[in-house]
Amino acid sequence: MSEPTPAVAAAIEGELRLLDPVVRASADLLAGLLHPEFREIGTSGRLWDRDTVIASLISHDAPRPGPLTASRMRGVQLCSDLVHLTFDTEAKGLRSHRSSLWRLTEPGWRLYFHQATPFSDDASAEI
Repeated sequence: MSEPTPAVAAAIEGELRLLDPVVRASADLLAGLLHPEFREIGTSGRLWDRDTVIASLISHDAPRPGPLTASRMRGVQLCSDLVHLTFDTEAKGLRSHRSSLWRLTEPGWRLYFHQATPFSDDASAEI
């Protein structure tokens, strides 16, 4: 496998930072990684915007999934200012396929769109 482009490497670095519990608990750090027009479709199907994601993550009573581990992360640079990442995460036995779009802005690469879809290795679950 070839080395990722600098743009893909920057998006991967940003995505991994977003999995860090320290970053997830800081409004300032989150704001620095999320695009002003950020949108997300969460594992529950709920639609999120930047402000509600930040408020939810930093809330004192926010659920803490514990360590999130990422695997099978791949990226492709779609054009000069857009990167698409796909990867899987696992936390407390819950697994999700994830897809992210990262856009280049004046301050740097920011997460523009994210979607997470729960999955199971149970082959009968796909029928």
